[in-house]
Amino acid sequence: MQNLTRITRNPEVMGGKPCIRGMRVTVGTIVGLMASGHSNSEILKAYPYLEEADIYEALAYAAWRAEEIEVPLTSA
Repeated sequence: MQNLTRITRNPEVMGGKPCIRGMRVTVGTIVGLMASGHSNSEILKAYPYLEEADIYEALAYAAWRAEEIEVPLTSA
């Protein structure tokens, strides 16, 4: 398994929830948008500072968490 470098956790950003590259966009936000039927291009248009790799890494992180596997995160 490759190390997740785009997902960060910082108690001072969004209450410590997993975020994309230290920004105030949570993994939950990205996964929720995808689950609601939004496409990658729609998400990138709504959040122009995100990159497509951020979306894929958020989905990978959520999948691993759903399997209850701990994934090391980079501290912000």
